[in-house]
Amino acid sequence: MIDSENRNVCDRDMFPAYLFHQGTNFTAYDYLGVHGIKTENGYTYTFRVWAPNAIRISVVSDFSDWNNGFPMSKINEQGIWEAVFESKESLDGRFYKFAVTGQNGITHLKSDPYARASETLEKTASIICDAKAYNWNDTDWFKKRSAAVCPKLRGFKPKVSHFYSAPLNIYEMHLASWKTRDGKSNKDGEHYLNYREIADELAPYVKEMGFTHVELMPIMEYPYDGSWGYQVCGYYSPTSRYGSPEDFKYFVDTMHKNGIGVILDWVPAHFPKDEHGLYEFDGQPLYEYQGLDRQENRGWGTRYFDVGRPEVQSFLVSNALYWFREFHADGLRIDAVAAMLYLDYDREPGTWIPNSEGTNHNLEAIAFFRKLNSAVFGEFPDVLMVAEESTAWPMITKPVHEGGLGFNFKWNMGWANDIFEYLKTDSAFRKYSHNKLTFPLMYAFSENYILPISHDEVVHGKKSIVDKCFGEYDDKFACMRTFLMYMMTLPGKKMMFMGTEFAQFREWDYQNELEWFMIDYPRHTEMQRYVKNLNHFYLDTPELWEIDDSWDGFEWIEPDLADLNIISYRRKDKKGKEIIVVLNFAPVERAGFTVRVPKMGRYEEILSTDRYEFGGKNRLNEEGVRSRIVIGENGEKYNVIDITLPALGGVIFKKQQNS
Repeated sequence: MIDSENRNVCDRDMFPAYLFHQGTNFTAYDYLGVHGIKTENGYTYTFRVWAPNAIRISVVSDFSDWNNGFPMSKINEQGIWEAVFESKESLDGRFYKFAVTGQNGITHLKSDPYARASETLEKTASIICDAKAYNWNDTDWFKKRSAAVCPKLRGFKPKVSHFYSAPLNIYEMHLASWKTRDGKSNKDGEHYLNYREIADELAPYVKEMGFTHVELMPIMEYPYDGSWGYQVCGYYSPTSRYGSPEDFKYFVDTMHKNGIGVILDWVPAHFPKDEHGLYEFDGQPLYEYQGLDRQENRGWGTRYFDVGRPEVQSFLVSNALYWFREFHADGLRIDAVAAMLYLDYDREPGTWIPNSEGTNHNLEAIAFFRKLNSAVFGEFPDVLMVAEESTAWPMITKPVHEGGLGFNFKWNMGWANDIFEYLKTDSAFRKYSHNKLTFPLMYAFSENYILPISHDEVVHGKKSIVDKCFGEYDDKFACMRTFLMYMMTLPGKKMMFMGTEFAQFREWDYQNELEWFMIDYPRHTEMQRYVKNLNHFYLDTPELWEIDDSWDGFEWIEPDLADLNIISYRRKDKKGKEIIVVLNFAPVERAGFTVRVPKMGRYEEILSTDRYEFGGKNRLNEEGVRSRIVIGENGEKYNVIDITLPALGGVIFKKQQNS
């Protein structure tokens, strides 16, 4: 018989399990996995795993026996197993797995889904991590993130505006290929730089270049380099390729000390079919959907998470919060959102089953995203939750209480597809594709967008950005500079994939470092200089980011000059100040080109893509230009300026004060 005191202890110990099975244990990693405590006689380690369909589980390890190990006991009807192991010595850094026997009698060696560290590449054991205190030094960063103490960011108040009225300029990167040890290929897995080495070199670079955040392609443990990290097996383990969890904390800490935020690519849609991973964990589908109509993405060869299952919700929501709590991440970019939202995503007719309402919407995924974002913003109201969503699904970035999914930003992949097709087009025929420049403004304020130059755009035969641009060598660089001015002056936050800043010609290769030697050549060092100047111009110009979510911050001057390949527009800040942007995507210089302006006065050219130091021909409006009045066909009066508009060039003007 259990006395009242022991009953309370029992109830307390089982409460996390109760919440786990309800889908509301958002600290599930503190209960499941392995947890050690120091005792008078040594150490006690408690192992727990969820495997309701298993008939037998044991912990096999390098500190017990890899063949038989020690048995676990099933401690509740919903399938949590537990074992307690006493050790005279610390087991920190030791390897283990779960030997899980399914109902078919077959045993598979499984990594711990909640392991805090894991082996990497061809090795797949989980690693015990005793609790270690890391001395964080990012207090000032968190004050800046939450309370707007940085004057340069001009009222950076995410609790009020949640980044919408602040500059956001992201440098997307793949840690293994940004730089390698001695510049050697990582094909053999021996030339990765450590998290600490990367941080010490990366932080000053991105700060100098004018980026506000780095976005890391997945760093959760994955076995296959060729997946780029998108086939995760260790959701709670920073990959050991680059060091320990403490090394990764140093990476984030170093970024923060340099005023750089860290966004992590996160993959809650699917996982690979590696035997040691989540795949059919207890001998049959568990973390994945049960039904064949939802279970697998055949194109990717992966399994979809069953996000309608409460235990899977606890696993994933806890994981998202884990990276914010334990590693001080500043945001998550959620991969493959469309694949989760649509039941017929990448499926042939007849292979999927409509939902209870008769549509192709995944109702469980909708509920999951709302639950996820509510949990994240309930605890961390000043972080970023960014959806990679490629369709026109409505209200992705609207709050949950308004019926949205609750993200605060979404990649504008439609814009990316349009503009890159436009850049490839022969200048003589761009007039037929002019709407690719202008159409994105038709929906620019329907969501809170990030304009992405992502890794997906520079691989698989798509060419690098500079090589996409039509024309001869110098024309490609001129066109790219104008495209970047277009991107940086449109409504929407910004993202650039590594290597774009110096116009790497080769496509991105995950096994080799960026072609840093290219900056020894003039056009590439000029492009790097241009991107640095353009980035800092963006950060210092409130007209470009204070009103990113409505027409109040943007106004067309002339969107319809298709025959000339020219567009012009105004960007405005909250005080009514404005700049004028004129872009010429034709290889023809326009001397004396007339542009409407809002007021009479003298207008100064504050940035041009055509400066010598950027690789241009220095066709400038150095003395500024004074406006004049013209009479329209209907007798209306207009203020205009007459400017020199360089071939394949862009210029930005601002009215001089008191002129």
